[in-house]
Amino acid sequence: MNGDRCQQPQCTGTLEDDYCNLCGMAHQPNLSAVQTHTSQTHASRRLNSQTLNSQTLNSHRTARSGLGLGLVSLPPLPATDPEALLLEDPSVPANKRFCGSCDHPVRRDQGFCGRCGRPYSFVPSLKAGDMVAQQYDVKGAIAYGGLGWIYLGFDRVLSRYVVLKGLLNTADDSSAAVALAERQFLAAVKHPNIVGVYNFVTHENPLTGQSEGFIVMEYVAGQTLRQLRRERGPLPVAEAIAYIHGILGAFGYLHDQGLVYCDFKPDNLMLEGQSVRLIDMGAVRRLDDPLGDIYGTVGYSAPEAGAGPTVASDLFTVGRTLAVLVATVPEFSETHRYQLPGPDQVPLFAQWESLYRWLCKATAPQPENRFQSADEMAEQLAGVLREVVALETGRSIPSQSRYFGGDTFLAPVDLSPADLSSADLSSADLSSADLGHLPPLLADPEDPAYGLMLPLLTLGDPQTQLQVLQPLLQQFPQALGPKFQRIQALIAIAEWDQADRDLSGLPQQEVAAWRSHWLQGKLRLGQGRFADAQKNFESVYAALPGELAPRLAMAQTAELRQDWERAQSLYFRVLQTDGSVSSAAFGLARCALVRGQRPEAVAALQSIPAASTLYGRSRLDLVQVHLQVGPQPPTPVELQAADQILASLALPPQEALRQRYLLLHTALHWLETQQLTATPSLTLNFLQPCPLTVRDLRCGLEESLRGLAQFSQGLERVWLVDQANQVRPRTWV
Repeated sequence: MNGDRCQQPQCTGTLEDDYCNLCGMAHQPNLSAVQTHTSQTHASRRLNSQTLNSQTLNSHRTARSGLGLGLVSLPPLPATDPEALLLEDPSVPANKRFCGSCDHPVRRDQGFCGRCGRPYSFVPSLKAGDMVAQQYDVKGAIAYGGLGWIYLGFDRVLSRYVVLKGLLNTADDSSAAVALAERQFLAAVKHPNIVGVYNFVTHENPLTGQSEGFIVMEYVAGQTLRQLRRERGPLPVAEAIAYIHGILGAFGYLHDQGLVYCDFKPDNLMLEGQSVRLIDMGAVRRLDDPLGDIYGTVGYSAPEAGAGPTVASDLFTVGRTLAVLVATVPEFSETHRYQLPGPDQVPLFAQWESLYRWLCKATAPQPENRFQSADEMAEQLAGVLREVVALETGRSIPSQSRYFGGDTFLAPVDLSPADLSSADLSSADLSSADLGHLPPLLADPEDPAYGLMLPLLTLGDPQTQLQVLQPLLQQFPQALGPKFQRIQALIAIAEWDQADRDLSGLPQQEVAAWRSHWLQGKLRLGQGRFADAQKNFESVYAALPGELAPRLAMAQTAELRQDWERAQSLYFRVLQTDGSVSSAAFGLARCALVRGQRPEAVAALQSIPAASTLYGRSRLDLVQVHLQVGPQPPTPVELQAADQILASLALPPQEALRQRYLLLHTALHWLETQQLTATPSLTLNFLQPCPLTVRDLRCGLEESLRGLAQFSQGLERVWLVDQANQVRPRTWV
């Protein structure tokens, strides 16, 4: 079994102890791809979030490739001598000594609480040389946590180092109960990212004569995130995300088992080889246990955790931990104990807006506004990671969203000869942003009507979709999926009022859902209410910080509001993250042109790959950019670049003549306005050689116009012939 390939769809990991070393899923020999797709169980969603675009990612595997989706090159960890971790003088700092009964600060290592009279002891009960259970040779204390001393031991039977965990306050009954609960939980917990439990043994304390229990756990060689953060300062964003993303599978596993970790922080995550491990399970408790003690750490715990930890409060600690790893949060345990500072206080948050939004969602004051599962959290964090890596490396990292469809930028190019009669040389004639360029909303696989809606999604005509949807709306009156699809179809055919009424009729509890905001944003965009649309798309971005679609929508809305700088920034990030989003490339080119940044516009259009169906369109737009009339005329180099692009395209004869006309007409305009100097040695060669002189350009224009006339009829042909007669050199006065 071990060493076999994982059976989960698209996963390339191998099985170790019946668990995949990449996706963390248990071996399930009867699991079928169809079941995984249709049921959308918690397990399958966790798998999908960690194996997105696996074919692309596998080609970029690096050291410790199991972390960060294989996108991040992580520094090697130094070799660690286990006995180098031993504490010379193991003691609990005074500021961490509290009575386990009444939480009153105590001064001495052991004694009686001055408030409630309960005995306490913070003295390690094991010392170097002790033999526990006639098997474990104690080497000494290596650390202490919120609940217990941690000792390094050596298993004389199996010849391996182990960790023994006892009680921090050995005279505290509450801690004793927690230790017992910890033992019970750990005995059942089996996950590759959670430290393993070998044994539970007792040992007589020579100071008290009482028998004490110790958990014998796997020794994990490596460094904790706390150690790494202390040594190196704030970690690189991609590296820190890789570590946190790598441990979320363990959180998902615990939550599926009805357990919550409660006390996650940098101290409790160990880096080992190609893996991350949860190493301290002392605060774990059952979700359905109302009487269990609640443990946490100030600055990491959610504001409501004291009333009983939940999945949402557990994930709150994950968000706080990532914030600490990447930035220095001012007044972390005071002013910003529960809420993060803004981008104005932490420049890193301004630099990485998606990361900041992810952190804000993870640590939202209200639990219902946070991520509701570790799978959801991991999925969105993976999207943030792709953006960070793409922007830092300049490498596009395409991915497929399960919420939004693909790029829909298929705007037609109107290249009819009649356009020549109103040719405007003041700017490049690039298409403007359009509502149809935004990706469609995909149906939710968990919707009751999902299976019946799948054939509908292949229908391109919105009117047909509306007809097919009507029976589904009657069959599933409570299902939201058909309602969302109907609103989407109404927006596509500009039925604004009906779409607005349908949105208003959604159940009240769903109005705030991101799907409603997405459709409302598209509706407001179509109505020209750009400020309202921007607010809606901002809400979607806050809910899905790892998705590109909300940023694309925000970019388009900013462009329509003529906020060119904001639009350009968003378009750039989308395009850099996923170069297949053609609408971002064309949008970036438009904004760059408006701001007089012709090289940036050229670069954006050149990013469209030759394999794209829009490659030809992008090259024609690129010609227009080179020929754009602005404060400065196109240079001879730009004229030649436009000429060469046209020569590389397989254009229909009529379109080729039209493009040659625009090229020569532009060059003639600048020669006649004396902004360019005639250069007989410079030749524009598209279709026929034409030197850069006024006479030659007029001859070339006449030939182009007469050629276009052969493809035309009626008044259009007459107009083209008249233009040819006017431009020819012999009638030029």
